[in-house]
Amino acid sequence: MVTETQTRKSADVRREEIIEAARVEFAIGGLHGTSTEDIARRAGVSQPYVFRLFGTKKELFLETVRRGFREVLAVFQEAAARDPEDDVFLSMGHAYGDVRRDRSTLMFQMQAYAACEDADVRKVVREEFAAIYKFVESVSGGDSEKVQEFFKTGMLINVAAAMDLAALDLPWAQNFLKGCMQEAP
Repeated sequence: MVTETQTRKSADVRREEIIEAARVEFAIGGLHGTSTEDIARRAGVSQPYVFRLFGTKKELFLETVRRGFREVLAVFQEAAARDPEDDVFLSMGHAYGDVRRDRSTLMFQMQAYAACEDADVRKVVREEFAAIYKFVESVSGGDSEKVQEFFKTGMLINVAAAMDLAALDLPWAQNFLKGCMQEAP
């Protein structure tokens, strides 16, 4: 007789799984259009367990926002430290390309900006964005014009990726992409 031993996952492991499930679900429906039931189902836990770990759906959203921005910051920090392009903006831009390829991460980021009508969300998004901005500013030597260009181009590329313009074989879409890539950090 073979007995199966199941190892219970710790609350920390479950917390991480729920945040990942929340990122995917919030990417689809945003803060107000996503149910905690869908998040719980994706994470393989009960809805009450989600509430036990995070309190409210909004707190889960805020934690997911924090995590998303901090992951981008970590990508930039690693790229700047390695600087394989010998151009910190180019190195960070190329490293961020890997983040952009994950559609749910990109769409969640857009949902975080869209949810800024809520004062609590706006506060967290501002704080986390500021940390990224200050880091980019510090590794660039404080050249505010280049920092602004880096973020402007990045946002345009995000919008193009969100619309999946690369999949369109239309002149306007290809021209837009070509313009973004010429300006790419």
